[in-house]
Amino acid sequence: MIHFKEKQKFTQWWFWLLIIGITCLFLFGLYQQLILKIPFGDNPTSDSTLVLISLIPILIIILFLISKLETEINELGVSYKFYPFHLSKKTIPWESIDKAYIRKYNPITEYGGWGFRLGLFGKGRALNMSGNMGLQLELKDGKKLLIGTQKFEELEQLLQKIKF
Repeated sequence: MIHFKEKQKFTQWWFWLLIIGITCLFLFGLYQQLILKIPFGDNPTSDSTLVLISLIPILIIILFLISKLETEINELGVSYKFYPFHLSKKTIPWESIDKAYIRKYNPITEYGGWGFRLGLFGKGRALNMSGNMGLQLELKDGKKLLIGTQKFEELEQLLQKIKF
């Protein structure tokens, strides 16, 4: 019986430090301008614009907090769900897969970072949360999909076991 399951969330400490720092700066600006009535910055914007701009990093934090990548491999094929972009699981049947292998990749240069990514220079799509190891799928229709994994050794053993 073939079975593999993995759930991942964003764990990059540097990202959280950056986005929380930016959010704190905007919250300080809101406090200064709305509560203390001291204009924020050399060329302050209106109160309503400052409130709207301050919502952006807060929404980004919420998006990254709720985002998760679920990967499952079984007899039917490779299934994945990148919530909130996929509300239901997507399955690629084994019959549609030409090659499946584990590989090291560079998230920045190959895909422009982590997350739900469109590849650069014909690399295909990538779904990744952190790290630089992934399950590379090359489909019979020529499309490519890389699914990031933290369990690459377990996944490599599974692929060898099923002779893929």
